[in-house]
Amino acid sequence: QVQLVESGGGLVQAGGSLRLSCAGSGRAFSNYNMGWFRQAPGKERDFVAAINWSGGRTSYADSVKGRFTISRDNAMNTMYLQMNSLKPEDTAVYYCASRASVYSMPTAREQYDYWGQGTQVTVSS
Repeated sequence: QVQLVESGGGLVQAGGSLRLSCAGSGRAFSNYNMGWFRQAPGKERDFVAAINWSGGRTSYADSVKGRFTISRDNAMNTMYLQMNSLKPEDTAVYYCASRASVYSMPTAREQYDYWGQGTQVTVSS
């Protein structure tokens, strides 16, 4: 099994930045594709970004493309989400997720097996 813990959320003004971290434990970190999802109150948990096992390939939701950057450090068992130019509509609980490595870049929550508890990001105007 894989254990995931998010951190780095908080309150930030519109236009500001935050960096989220997701620390993993269990099987070798590099064996997994990973991703970030977010869920606002009353809404579905939506895809934000994904990264393959090595970090060489990434994928982003259109709503965050150009503003967010996903990365990973396998030696540190950690994945990151750098969020810049934050908007109020980015307010949500952010979750990290993982699944066994595949060549494809899964973007659906049903394609991921392991989840963290989430970290709250609130963007004020």
